[in-house]
Amino acid sequence: MADPALLVYTRTTGYRHDSIPAGVAALRALGGFEVHAHEDPAALEEPLDRYAAVVYLSTSGEVLTPAGRERLAAYVEGGGGFVGVHAAACTEDDWPYYGDLLGARFAGHPPVQPGRVLVEDRDHPATRHLPPVWEVTDEWYDFRACPRQTAHVLLRADESSYTGGTMGDDHPLAWCRAQGAGRVFYTALGHTVEAYDDPLLRAHLRGGITWAAAR
Repeated sequence: MADPALLVYTRTTGYRHDSIPAGVAALRALGGFEVHAHEDPAALEEPLDRYAAVVYLSTSGEVLTPAGRERLAAYVEGGGGFVGVHAAACTEDDWPYYGDLLGARFAGHPPVQPGRVLVEDRDHPATRHLPPVWEVTDEWYDFRACPRQTAHVLLRADESSYTGGTMGDDHPLAWCRAQGAGRVFYTALGHTVEAYDDPLLRAHLRGGITWAAAR
């Protein structure tokens, strides 16, 4: 039996992360999924039902046509999985539905630096392999609002461990939520090329994608 397929979308009309190729390679290396990587918005205008999940890997800016927006919304509402990685939170600012789907929108970040990630849920597939306190170097995203009211928080940032955070003690970094009949997983991690060589981040992505893809 063939592996379930992922549509990994990497289009950018704003800032483009140098880590996108490393991210695609890491997703391919996970195994268990057939990765279809696309930059062309036409890929989102076609029926998406053959995909177990759609992954936005550091997309930025407006990346969909009106037809693509309709397809994506119908896919998730009908039971499809959606995964956002890092700059997926800097995407589709002109589409209110997308902000609700993802759970929060990007506000800003301090410089890349080491810090501590705190695991809130030790049982979720995206986090069960992680230590309670995970030391990482990343670009620590702040969000315009805390997603906790509509999402189940998996990881949060310890703002005392780095400089420049603006959200205080409740600073989610990864979460999951339901949207219609679909499942949504988002992680703010994954800024650097080196991050995708980390077995812990790869397992975090695998667990989140597997959870989102479970219909």
